[in-house]
Amino acid sequence: MGQLQKAGPRLAELGYQVIAISPDRPEKVRAVMDKSPYDYLLLSDTSLAAARALGVAFTADAKTFEMLKGYGIDIEDASGETHHMLPVPTVLVLDTTGTIHWVYSNPDYKVRPDPDVVLAEAEKALR
Repeated sequence: MGQLQKAGPRLAELGYQVIAISPDRPEKVRAVMDKSPYDYLLLSDTSLAAARALGVAFTADAKTFEMLKGYGIDIEDASGETHHMLPVPTVLVLDTTGTIHWVYSNPDYKVRPDPDVVLAEAEKALR
């Protein structure tokens, strides 16, 4: 979200609201917001209902789960759930009716869309 933050002011000018959805518990989300306040809405979705509805949820296998724990990432503690599900990082551009105009999804969480591309797609959706 840090990189997309750069596009936030222009997206707001265009009439968009940036919303992020995290699989973390509300307390964890609040802690993130308290440490580094962002100018977008950050929601908690521990059941991954939104990610599942969008088709971007996956279940981490036992090997991945243990590897994450080795990196200090406990997805059970973070979400408060035992489903071992995670979302594929995804950016959507929607209009006020909920119609999706553009989707960027990449299973490599380190690869994010360029903010200029997101802005171009947001502008195109307004036409």
